[in-house]
Amino acid sequence: MKQLLTVLLLAAIVLLVLGIAVQAVKFLLYVGLAVLVVSGAVLLLTREQD
Repeated sequence: MKQLLTVLLLAAIVLLVLGIAVQAVKFLLYVGLAVLVVSGAVLLLTREQD
């Protein structure tokens, strides 16, 4: 019984870490998309001035 609780505790910790990592990846995805849009807009604006 004690081994089962240890395995369940380890599984819970792994799932918690993965959940935090997935949320961080989602945040970074949105940041990356925002940077892409801004850089595209700057590129278009600088091309129009030339």
